[in-house]
Parts: sequence; structure tokens; C-alpha cells
Amino acid sequence: MSKKTPGHDPRSDEATDLKTRRRVKRPPMYRVIFHNDDYTTRDFVIMALMRYFHKGHAEATTLMLQIHTKGLGVAGVYTYDLATTKKAQVEAEARKQKMPLRLTVEAEDGGGEEDEG
Repeated sequence: MSKKTPGHDPRSDEATDLKTRRRVKRPPMYRVIFHNDDYTTRDFVIMALMRYFHKGHAEATTLMLQIHTKGLGVAGVYTYDLATTKKAQVEAEARKQKMPLRLTVEAEDGGGEEDEG
């Protein structure tokens, strides 16, 4: 028999199941950057942004103009493997078309942690 204490909740005697959250580190992310040159056509850049980076025509055109006027533009941010694959695909297509388009992959700051569960 248990003693009854004023203010004591008998349900608290039952075993409680605590949920523990694990911290999961997000993978580092990388920017895919297009660089302007004097030979690659604007139409090719728009096509590449639409085909390989899934941009709409308006967004691709805006980004192409930024690349043309500022010298570079970020096409997207991806994990390392995906970023390098996209870079290789676009550069291979540019070479087939005899264009010297250059892309680079740069690490993005951050990568913190997020809760899992």
C-alpha cells in the first residue's frame, strides 16, 4: 500500500517514456556559379539554366542578364556531388556546342545542425 501525500499524482509513479532528439548535421552545401565570357550565347545560358537547374524562362533570363552584367551568377545551391555533377553536365554540353562557358563550385557558409524526429 502506498502513502498518499497531498499534491502527489499517482500517475507520476508510472514509467514515462522520454523522447530523445538526435542532432543531425546537415551536409555542407555548394554554390554552382556561372561566369560570363564573350563567346557563350545568351540563349545557351538560358537553356542550360532551364534544363539543368530547372529555372523558368523568366528566372533564367533574369539570371542570364545578371551573369552578363555582373560577371557571374549563382545558378543554385546543392550538396557537393550534385553541384559537381551539374557543373560537369553543363560544361560538357557547352563544349559540344563549341562554347567556353565556365562554371565553378564554391562552398557555402553554414551547414549547422537541425533536429531529427
